[in-house]
Amino acid sequence: MKLGIFLPNWIGDVAMATPTLRALRQHFADAELIGILRPYVADVLAGTHWLDRTILYDPRSRQPRQRGWPLVRQLRRARLDTAILLTNSLRTGLLAWASGAGERIGYVRGMRGPLLSRKLYPPRQHRRLVPTPAVDYFLDLAYAAGCPPQSPRLELATTAEDDEQADRVWSQLGLPAGREVIALNSGGAFGAAKLWPTEYFAVLARRIATELDRQVLVLCGPSERSLARQIASEAGHRGVHSLADEQLGIGLTKACIRRSRLLVTTDSGPRHFAAAFDVPAITLFGPTHIEWSENHHPLAVHLQLKLDCAPCQRRICPLGHHACMRNLAPEQVFRAVTEQLATNLDRQVA
Repeated sequence: MKLGIFLPNWIGDVAMATPTLRALRQHFADAELIGILRPYVADVLAGTHWLDRTILYDPRSRQPRQRGWPLVRQLRRARLDTAILLTNSLRTGLLAWASGAGERIGYVRGMRGPLLSRKLYPPRQHRRLVPTPAVDYFLDLAYAAGCPPQSPRLELATTAEDDEQADRVWSQLGLPAGREVIALNSGGAFGAAKLWPTEYFAVLARRIATELDRQVLVLCGPSERSLARQIASEAGHRGVHSLADEQLGIGLTKACIRRSRLLVTTDSGPRHFAAAFDVPAITLFGPTHIEWSENHHPLAVHLQLKLDCAPCQRRICPLGHHACMRNLAPEQVFRAVTEQLATNLDRQVA
């Protein structure tokens, strides 16, 4: 038996899909599981064992093999018995249908209902989608495929190369061994509305380094180097470091979070790495609804202000004041940091 799994397009969503992959792997132990996914999220699953192979898919790729008819031919050659769509788009519905898979399981969204053989309907109220944790949303697809109940715990892995790179970073920056480093993640691919002000992160980093005597590491992706450098520079403390000058990748981010004491982060992909590695996390929410990305992490703290205009789910503040993030003071976040550290005194690196 061959199962094709169309994986989500966002880093955090792929992490939240890991309970579903685990459920499918356990239930279909003798089947071949084939992941169909965007190239830029493949490293999220590096080191895990659920997928037997992958097919890379990107409609904007310069490589013809990843789009159009060459991609369809790959899917047909795979001879899928079942396609499970963790995506919501019409495009992936068409690809699943064109693959020739006899059974196509997915949510009826984006006008793709006729393309599915087993249909799930997302919860709605007055025609509007009801916020539902993506972890549970994805797991329902596994249950529709016949899987028994599965833990919603996220699970990821690091490769030997990831850990070796993190070892070099720790050595070069003089960071302490064990879970002693506080990691900060200031990025967010969703849009500017998710970002906490850079100067606030700098204040927080300085207070952690001076008042708590902790080393701070500012994480970043390739497009966020300047933000990370600015935070470390404005913090003005030798105990505040950044990854801005490192060779960046998802694997390094995973390895750095895995060996950290605590992660303070925006509502972005890396916050789900903390859940997968059992690292305490403080997430700063602004325009996004917490329920959509709730990952059931028992060591998580969510900070979000109660405002009439929030959560608006907009990429850029439509009112121009960005109060949902600007009014979330560094003092409030620092207080949450001290409380999290006090609660998790005995945690050691895995």
